[in-house]
Amino acid sequence: MRRIPSSLAVAIPSRSNTLNVLETILIGTGGGLLFLLAHLPGGLISGAMITVGIAAISGRPMTLPPIVTQTVLVLLGISLGSLASRQLLQHVSAYPLTIGLLALATFCSTFGSSLYLQRVHGWERTSAFLAGSPGALSQIIILAAEKGADVPAIAVVQTLRVIVLTAALPLLLTLTGLAPASLPAPAVAIATPLEFASLIAAALSAAMLLRLVKFPASWMFGAMIGSIVLHGSGLVEGGLPPSVRGVALVGIGALIGTRFARMKTRTLLGHLNAALGSFVVAIIISALFVAVIALTTAVRLADIMVAFAPGAMDAMLALALTLHIDPIFVGAHHLSRFVFVTLAMPGIVHLFGRPQEDVDD
Repeated sequence: MRRIPSSLAVAIPSRSNTLNVLETILIGTGGGLLFLLAHLPGGLISGAMITVGIAAISGRPMTLPPIVTQTVLVLLGISLGSLASRQLLQHVSAYPLTIGLLALATFCSTFGSSLYLQRVHGWERTSAFLAGSPGALSQIIILAAEKGADVPAIAVVQTLRVIVLTAALPLLLTLTGLAPASLPAPAVAIATPLEFASLIAAALSAAMLLRLVKFPASWMFGAMIGSIVLHGSGLVEGGLPPSVRGVALVGIGALIGTRFARMKTRTLLGHLNAALGSFVVAIIISALFVAVIALTTAVRLADIMVAFAPGAMDAMLALALTLHIDPIFVGAHHLSRFVFVTLAMPGIVHLFGRPQEDVDD
């Protein structure tokens, strides 16, 4: 019997990995459809996220390979770009003010959550600051490992914040009448096969260019930019079919749910109170800034709430799609916060965190 070369064997996923991926997709799809049929706001995202998360906590090997993740992000970006219009650009003049306030809100939220974790739960300073930082989870975890912080505890706080926000924000916006209870009819027609091919080509080209310059969330933002260019120039009139947009929303929800796959139940329960408490502190601080902007600008309250929500960038943009929120406003602010957190957190930890000599001991 001929043996498969090792290089080829690495490229071919194992049968168990393939089954794990299929199980994740099936559970996420089932959960999304269940929540959608129950007419829950943001049902496709929330349902997929919650069911995959429960399965992961229960010990099922929930996982999605990079190719699936990248495909989902590209589809999400194309869908977001197709919503862009001249009307949505009318509030661009307010961006410098709102982004400046977002930076201040991020700073205050980080310090407020950190102070809560230190005073109430006895966390050491470095772990508290990194857990209190909203967004940029990958960069935060890397920095936590470098600084000798409590990585599992930080992961619990950060992950639960995203989970709660993604599930609760659509419900809050719908109950208050700030967003429609169900996904509205698409504003554009369905793309023809030629338009669809053009959208895919433009999305992948823009994404690859952004990846070359190490742009954050390059797959999603590249696809969004490519879609905006084609739609804005009039070269493409149609958007993705609702079923394809639904695939993107379920994929994002399942992707968030898989964050629990490597998390031990004991670790999760041990830091549950700290996670929920710091989340409440962050929400209260963010709400103060949301109120200021809502009273001083003409930007819709729902747009401000999603833009200032201390959640994951991809999840919040997916919510913008499903709740008919301005994707340009939300994307600009979450990208700005990502950059702010990535650049500022190393300095904040260095100045206010545990001294390096304590880490090395």
